[in-house]
This record gives sequence, C-alpha cells and structure tokens, in this order.
Amino acid sequence: MYSRPIVPTDFSVPARLDCDGFHLRMLTVDDVVKDFEAVTASRATLKGVMSATGPWPEGLTIKENLIDLGWHQREFTQRHSFAYTVMSNDESQCLGCCYIYPSDKQGFEVMAFYWARGDEWGRGPDERLGKAFRDWLKRDWPFRSIAFPGRDIPWSEWERLPVAASP
Repeated sequence: MYSRPIVPTDFSVPARLDCDGFHLRMLTVDDVVKDFEAVTASRATLKGVMSATGPWPEGLTIKENLIDLGWHQREFTQRHSFAYTVMSNDESQCLGCCYIYPSDKQGFEVMAFYWARGDEWGRGPDERLGKAFRDWLKRDWPFRSIAFPGRDIPWSEWERLPVAASP
C-alpha cells in the first residue's frame, strides 16, 4: 500500500521493545491465531481506533486477518510501515498492536496507532502501552513529527489537515 521506505537506509529498525509484563516485536503471519483472538475480544473498543469511519474490525474473518498480517509483514520488511504485536512475556497471548505508517498530512512524517486489549490485561493497559510506545518512538526512532490521529488529534481535525506534497 505504501510506496517508499519511511526510515533512512542506514537506520537499524528496532526488533523488539521489552516492557514490564509485555514486549513488542514484529507482527507476522505466524501470529494470526493469537492476533485474531485479541481483535475479536476487543471488537467493541477497536472501532474508530484506526480511522474515523472505517468498519475495521467488524466482519473480520481469520482469512482476512491472515491477509492483513501478510501485508503488515511485507511492509515491515520493505521498511514502508511497521506493525508490532504486543505479546505477553511468555508469548502465550497477544495483548494488542502498535503501528507506524507514513503520513500524508502536512507537518507529520508518520502517524502512529496502538491498541491494547482490556479483557485480560488488567487496569490501564491502553495507557501503559501508549506511554511505552510513545517513549520508544521518541527515544529510538528517527521521526521528528509523529501524529496520533484519533488520540492527540480528533479525527474530524485530522481529516481537515492539508495533504503534504509528495516527496
């Protein structure tokens, strides 16, 4: 979907982020069952996380999820976007996901999204994940301007921002 790398060729893409009780690593097709289960368990809270009006995850099937994960994995290897699964330390459960996509809006290099399942993860999973993900992006990634549409910028405002000129 995205047509160019969003990080410099000499940038070493972080493989993993270890946190207290969970870690982030590349989302791959091998995660399809655990990812699908996490999405299904979180359906009620995921609507509107990735877009203002998109239907995801309503109607998502495991086959469609496999296609999505294949796309994420390919984009990651091409350095066009980055999708990380949030896993329990023992890898037994997917606890959410984090995404870094190129932005087409003026003033932002990338847009970032994250979601955490709340059914199994205890109090405040979204806030814990959000803090860890945001700190990681600031500390270890080369981006100067990161947007969090739907979180820091309301969707209605995000959609009104001017589109950036193509590089």
